[in-house]
Amino acid sequence: MSRFRVPEVATTRVMAETITTLFGFGGLAGLSLVLGAESDENRGILLTICIGALLAALVFGIWGSHWPRQAFHLPVVTATALIAVAVVFCPDPVTALGAATLIAFVVLDAHLFFASPQAFAHLVFALGSVDAALLSNDVRIGTVIGLDLMLIGLGQVAHTLVMRASDASRDPLTRLRNRRGFDNALAECMEAARTGEPLAAALLDLDHFKAINDTAGHEAGDRMLCRVADAWKAELPYGAVLARHGGDEFSLILPRMTGDEALALVRRVCAMHPDIPLSCGVAAHHPGETASQLMRRADRALYEAKAAGRGRVELDGATPLETATPHAR
Repeated sequence: MSRFRVPEVATTRVMAETITTLFGFGGLAGLSLVLGAESDENRGILLTICIGALLAALVFGIWGSHWPRQAFHLPVVTATALIAVAVVFCPDPVTALGAATLIAFVVLDAHLFFASPQAFAHLVFALGSVDAALLSNDVRIGTVIGLDLMLIGLGQVAHTLVMRASDASRDPLTRLRNRRGFDNALAECMEAARTGEPLAAALLDLDHFKAINDTAGHEAGDRMLCRVADAWKAELPYGAVLARHGGDEFSLILPRMTGDEALALVRRVCAMHPDIPLSCGVAAHHPGETASQLMRRADRALYEAKAAGRGRVELDGATPLETATPHAR
């Protein structure tokens, strides 16, 4: 179901850029609130929190794009904690309410980064923490409830927009990623590959798909495409990305896998479903290679599998320089 699906518009690079921006602007907004407060009470504590937020933004900007998705729960929870503590130490209710509005950044982050259940958990924690802090600072309950309703509405709008944007990267028939979604995922995986982490990619092509459409009709062809999607999704490891590349061709990203490991996996899944006729080409990422070069070699291996009689899986051993010219099919 879509509510359990992670928004695909938020790659780890986008998440790092977003959390950096919001911590940065949150820290600057906090400084403005502190310096504009009528009282100097707890000013040192509040300035320390603001400076901490700015330093955190610097850390996220430098290293955040290399973190796994689940690691971003920590900065979101940290932001909630910093805002709640700042609200408690604000010298007056007006400044406290101004600081509390920064929790809107947390609401946006949670709905952009995470599936609905996780986003809802962050929302509950954020509202509970800030509400308690506001009430401790003598902000009236009606004002607190009004802020909560505004934040809940903001979260709902953010969720709707993010999921609609994510659907633009989905194939409507198989519910796999489409070419656009695949390219985004591959770009994210290439970031990790540049640090030396293994990466492999594969292209899967249904054999004689035109004959299925011609003899049994397009509905039968659609059912076959959905069978491929369902069968392969059930067997792939966590982190793998399967997409419908176009027509009867599927593409696969296998992070943290060498070429031999990817070859073994693809052959194993093909053997588990002998009634799904596939030819497959696999390629392992080479240092310094671009995403297009990697996929070009996977396409080369797919061509070799088809030329060898179809129903086969081949691993390309060429270097990027050997694939400077696209291999015709």
